[in-house]
Amino acid sequence: MLIKNASDIRSSEITPQNVYLNRRKFLTGVAVAGAAAVAGRGIKELMLPSMRASAGQKIDGIQKSALSTTEKITPYNDVTHYNNYYEFSTEKEEPASLAKDFKTRPWTVKIDGAVKKKLEFGVDDVIKFATPEERIYRHRCVEGWSIVVPWVGYSLSELIKKAEPLGKAKFVEFITKYAPNEMPGQRREVLQWPYVEGLRMDEAMHPLALLCFGMYGEALPNQDGAPLRLVIPWKYGFKSAKAIVRIHFTDSQPMTSWNLANPPAFGFYSNVNPNVETYHSQAYERRLGEFRPRQTQMFNGYDQVAGLYSGMDLKKNY
Repeated sequence: MLIKNASDIRSSEITPQNVYLNRRKFLTGVAVAGAAAVAGRGIKELMLPSMRASAGQKIDGIQKSALSTTEKITPYNDVTHYNNYYEFSTEKEEPASLAKDFKTRPWTVKIDGAVKKKLEFGVDDVIKFATPEERIYRHRCVEGWSIVVPWVGYSLSELIKKAEPLGKAKFVEFITKYAPNEMPGQRREVLQWPYVEGLRMDEAMHPLALLCFGMYGEALPNQDGAPLRLVIPWKYGFKSAKAIVRIHFTDSQPMTSWNLANPPAFGFYSNVNPNVETYHSQAYERRLGEFRPRQTQMFNGYDQVAGLYSGMDLKKNY
């Protein structure tokens, strides 16, 4: 198991994303495109055909959600070509190509543990359990960058209720796909595999917690967590587990992947908090495509969840 120290953080994790991608373009000989980017053209115009994400299938019947932000949406090509997905690579520009042939069908999701009904579903059945909603959420990563994405899914609580959790179920654990033959990052001991995340039951049941299977009106691209992922908008991005295959209910707090790797920097709760430092300050964030940093908001601006943590010391319970 490798624990990352500040000195081990790759330059791509701290360099502003638009500068980083333009540097890569220059290195591959696309000097004209890079100059155009500096002049203010969007990344979508500059992407080479071979770099484009495979577009997902259109999702029908999507309803707009009142939970959405009105902030400007981050361009699709930024969101699909700058990804934290260590199962494929620790470099943010690589998952788009490395995940191209990742197989998302057939795919089974198992629900077990402290529940009345232990269930097993095909992912397409899970997708059909509730009406798809488009929720435009802010998404904040612990490295200091953020995005605004029109995610498609439904409240995680809709799936949880089908399993009828027992009274002793205090936490829910999410186990993700382990496939080192398809996920080259799992061949390295960057983290303990498979990737595991967890929520307290009241967090998982909150209406903002999204079980997600699409974005921008289409099925998720592989590099963004296909076929099924979480989006927990008031927490740092690593809490939003991707490629979920098992949901396990338990009476004890799960040991999650990043918390195991580096407990001081990656606490179990990991709520967005400008007052708690990880391996660097969390006071500011940089929206992809923007140069000027923004002040980080408590709970990423989602004040609706504050009551979940009433009476807790959020520096100690990070």
